[in-house]
Amino acid sequence: MTETQRPAPEACEPAPRRRLRSDAERNRLTVLEAARAAFAEQGVEASLEEIARRAGVGIGTLYRHFPRGREQLVAEALVDQVSQYVTAAEQALQVPDPWTGFARFVEQICAMQAADRGLGDLLAMALPADERIEELRAQANELVLELVLRAQTAGRLREDFVGEDLILLLIANTAILHVTRDDAPGASRRWVGLFLDAVHTGQPAGRLPEAPTSEELRQAMVRMARSRGCALPGEEGVNRSA
Repeated sequence: MTETQRPAPEACEPAPRRRLRSDAERNRLTVLEAARAAFAEQGVEASLEEIARRAGVGIGTLYRHFPRGREQLVAEALVDQVSQYVTAAEQALQVPDPWTGFARFVEQICAMQAADRGLGDLLAMALPADERIEELRAQANELVLELVLRAQTAGRLREDFVGEDLILLLIANTAILHVTRDDAPGASRRWVGLFLDAVHTGQPAGRLPEAPTSEELRQAMVRMARSRGCALPGEEGVNRSA
């Protein structure tokens, strides 16, 4: 429609503006939904072009809604998942036995990492430019320190255990999941069991989860090598899907 053909503004402009706002918000929510799915499957490094394709929009539309790019999209797509981290700590503090509450929290957050690669990545890194994410992380950290102190006061957790040890756990668990998720899915649970047994005072906390088999770990290591572009002689028969 040319400028001379455009209807009088007062007659029809309000409705199109409302419709455009509605369409824009719908596109934004669709991009967020696509981002959550892609991040859950592939981690926060998932391609922004693929996210736009999943959402049925152009990459320009994605950047119009998220002008800071990946950092902003990660923060807005995963903020609800990070709030679950806070909820897990709050629930753990309601468990009467201090060690049981601490152990359940550790198991739960590591299971959350296993279920959502994006969340797993986010729990092991910082987004200082996003206030909401860092506020939630700070809130969770305060609750976690209370969990730690409660278990130590009860004589059930090593006195030299510090909150930073949980960050190390999350970073290590992210790496374990990255390598073993497809071939040895029980490896993370085994690692968490070993961690809890190491920090528990007195008798072992319980029977460890079953260890991955040598073949499962071999498959995982071969897959990791291939994902880094390294061909391993004699491994041609191994499933190449990664």
